[in-house]
Formats: sequence, C-alpha cells, structure tokens
Amino acid sequence: MWLTWRDAMEHALYGDNGFYLRERPSGHFRTSVGASPVFAEAVLRELVAVDDALGAPPVIDLVDIGAGEGVLAAGVLAAAPPGLRSRLRVTGVDLAHRPARLPEEIRWTASVPDGIHGLVIANEWLDNVPVDVAEQTADGPRLVLVDPSNGAERLGDRPQDADLAWLARWWPMRAAGERAEIGRPRDEAWTSVIAGLVRGRAVAIDYAHPVDDRPPCGTLAGYRDGAAVAPVPDGSCDITAHVALDACAAAGERAGAVTTVLTTQRQALRALGVTGARPPVEQARSDPRGYLRALARSSEEAELIATEGLGGFGWLSQTRLPVAQPG
Repeated sequence: MWLTWRDAMEHALYGDNGFYLRERPSGHFRTSVGASPVFAEAVLRELVAVDDALGAPPVIDLVDIGAGEGVLAAGVLAAAPPGLRSRLRVTGVDLAHRPARLPEEIRWTASVPDGIHGLVIANEWLDNVPVDVAEQTADGPRLVLVDPSNGAERLGDRPQDADLAWLARWWPMRAAGERAEIGRPRDEAWTSVIAGLVRGRAVAIDYAHPVDDRPPCGTLAGYRDGAAVAPVPDGSCDITAHVALDACAAAGERAGAVTTVLTTQRQALRALGVTGARPPVEQARSDPRGYLRALARSSEEAELIATEGLGGFGWLSQTRLPVAQPG
C-alpha cells in the first residue's frame, strides 16, 4: 500500500494505536521540558511578562500545545506565585489521553481553544504535524510515496497547486534528486493558534531552518528508545521533520500577528535569565551543599542553551494586539 508521507505520518503517529496515543514521549527522546525544571521557570518568566503587559487581567491563560505528559504545564502551575496562580487558567492540548497525575486545575483538550488571553507555548509540536515530501525531477516536483510497512519509497503525482506555490516561495528545489518537506500544513496549524489568540503571545519552539539554507535532502527522521532510527511510518517510532519557522511566521502575520521575533532558544532563554553561569568557587568552602546545587543548576542551564544542542532550536514569538516584548 503506497501513501503520501503526510497520510502515512498521520496514521503512524495519531491513528488507531498510533505512536503518540500509545507511547510516553520521554521514553523515546529528550526535550527541553524533560531536561530540567529550569525550562518551566523560564516559561513562567515569559508568562509573567505577558501578564504585566496585559495589565494583570482577572484571568490569564497558559496554553501548552503538544503537552504530552503535562510536565511543562504542571511545572509552570506549581512555580507560579499565589497572585498569579489564582488568576491562571492552564490548558494542555494533546491528542493523547489526559495524564493520570495531572493537577486537577489543568484543563485537557484535543484542540487549540479560542479566546486565549495570555501565553501559548508550542514546544516541539509543529515538527510532528504531518507533511508531504516532494522530490525534484527533470519534470518538476513530484510527491514521494511510502510503503508504511517497510519505509520503501517511490515517486507519485505532482503536488497540488497550493503546495507547488509553497515550495516555490519557501523551499525552492533546483537540482534533480533534491527533497523538501511541504510545510503548508504547519503554516495552517500555526494560523489556528494565532487565530485563537485574542491578546497575548504565542511561541513555537522547534528544530528549524531558514529559506536561504534549507537542507537539500530534507530532514525526515525517526526516533525510538532514545536513538535515531529509520523513519518507517508503521507506528513503531516517532516520525519528525524540522520546521520552516519563517514560513509559519509569515502565516501568523497573515492571521493577525502584529509583532514577530524569530531567534534561537539560546538567545531567548538567555534573555529570560538562563545563562549557564557557574557558581563562584569560593562558595564551595562557605556553603558546599549550596555550591553543589548551584553547580547542578548551571549544568542544566548549559544544556538548555548549548548551541549544538537544545539551544539551537528556533524560537518563533508572535503577539496578537499590542504586547511589549521583554527588553
């Protein structure tokens, strides 16, 4: 049975007994959320900045899209100061079932809610929005078809006109054999986020690449049990591809975003106070236990901002209606 990669990914990840409906993501790959509670603390600081910019409304939203096991939502809720927590409405968005030990205050839904006033975080969500794969031929782009049982591929029809237009604008292929992941479904997914944001900020965090430096062979990959594996869409592994965040940014602006900042996780977290600075050695003599705690924290911070690791993630931050960016 030959399917487009988009259909194959949809079934493998979210169909009956699909990977994300069956597996705990933390068992297969490491994310910023799982690496350290420092990440949730940084998101809380971002939330506080948005709350201040909105004038501390009676209800402030935190929406965690692709919430997985609910670790980020629960971490921010637990760390929020009383004055903020009493006004905080936390929503986890995921197709998976609600985690068993999630705090009762956190709502759980399968779709992005409307009427959001506050902060939306989509951490490693867009990379799992299924996309088609195209390959350049002498006659122009053709869709790549895949056999879900073993990952074998062959070429299919030309992409739809809308997808051809997206490729021409955002991922032009010039040489035969070059490949691209058609990111239009991700643009549409991000548009739905911005459309649901009445006032506040939405942040998408993912491995990304810019239009002037797209990888010529694409980025389709598989992960299972903490290791990279062949991307066979049979439901046995995660199937992912890096995100054209610049295309998502343009889609967000068409949907009503009034400010856009596209940067890296390293730069974004450093602006939120995550520096990876080691504690002074003198503290080891005066407060050895405190020194060890501070040293462990600095190591966790360093992992989150490492240029060749998690710090290399792209951060797309967009606002709907005036919300000042943190200085």
